Amino acid sequence: MNRSSEIIRTSWIGIAANILLAAFKAVVGAVAGSIAIVMDAVNNLSDALSSVITIVGTKLSQRPADRNHPFGYGRVEYFSAIIIAVIVLMAGVTSLIESAKKVFDPSEPDYTATTLIVIVASIVVKLVLGSYVKRQGRRLDSDALIASGADALFDAVVTLATLLSAAVMLLWHVSLDGILGVLISVVIIKAGFEMLISPVNELLGSRLSPELVAQLKSEVSAFEGVHGVYDIILHNYGHDLMIGSLHINVLDSMSATDIHRLTRRITETLYARHNMIITVGIYTIATGSNPMAPIQQQVMQALAAHKEVVQVHGFCYYDDEKLISVDVVPDISVHDEPQLAAQLTDEIKALLPADLGVSIVIDHNYIA
Repeated sequence: MNRSSEIIRTSWIGIAANILLAAFKAVVGAVAGSIAIVMDAVNNLSDALSSVITIVGTKLSQRPADRNHPFGYGRVEYFSAIIIAVIVLMAGVTSLIESAKKVFDPSEPDYTATTLIVIVASIVVKLVLGSYVKRQGRRLDSDALIASGADALFDAVVTLATLLSAAVMLLWHVSLDGILGVLISVVIIKAGFEMLISPVNELLGSRLSPELVAQLKSEVSAFEGVHGVYDIILHNYGHDLMIGSLHINVLDSMSATDIHRLTRRITETLYARHNMIITVGIYTIATGSNPMAPIQQQVMQALAAHKEVVQVHGFCYYDDEKLISVDVVPDISVHDEPQLAAQLTDEIKALLPADLGVSIVIDHNYIA
């Protein structure tokens, strides 16, 4: 079973559990003549909404690419997670308002044996369901499932807190219902915002994990002819597709045909291993009789010696313009990039023959 099928199956389990719990409450409520229990059964049907959203989002994300969406619909999953997180936030805000009212106007609960049975059953089902769905979400890397599972767990916690506060009220005549409700509501609101962070970051373009970056550099560097990997840029288009680019250093003695073969092998390998569509750019290292070889080495070493420079690459000589261009990645602490570029330009010019121009290009590291 593939990832999407497992997400959908897990969501159907969530829907089934909520429907069965709603049916149980409806029957008990009808037999006991309790409108409150029957209405709670209707609330359980609405709780299945997060699972429905997950299913719809997962199915939409599987739609193939088309003319208007050439990279597919994988990012729909992020919207599903955002919608569920907003539902959790709304529930938290509503709970906070109602709980605040109870702080100033507490009421003594009126529980019967029937209602206690329903409450305990609801807590058990929601705890088991929420734990299962959230665990599956983490295993399948699904923000929507994680949010859906958390939604069920919060329902259980709120109900449990209500039950505990009722017990305290009945035994010691102290009302904790409103206070506990406010505290739990704050926790739910905080968790709702945290649920939003991951899918929103994915849509905005979050930083790659250091582990993935190290793995990609290791795999690409392992190809014969690669002497450095730079400028890794990747964008998520859902769980199963990443698109981006990177640059590699190669010796200037390689032919265009050899470079073509090398870059093709790299792109094919990364697609097969990681489902990444990668464009590979080329930087050259001057070698042998190339008069730029000693100059390149001197320039690169001089720039790399600066503590505010974290990376130097992309050395290029334009013989028709007698111009040397180098990419420099400054440390994040550098705020005046034009000043740094001017400073480095003056320094490098002093090292080179007077007829050579220098262009320092401020680049940025998108993976650190």
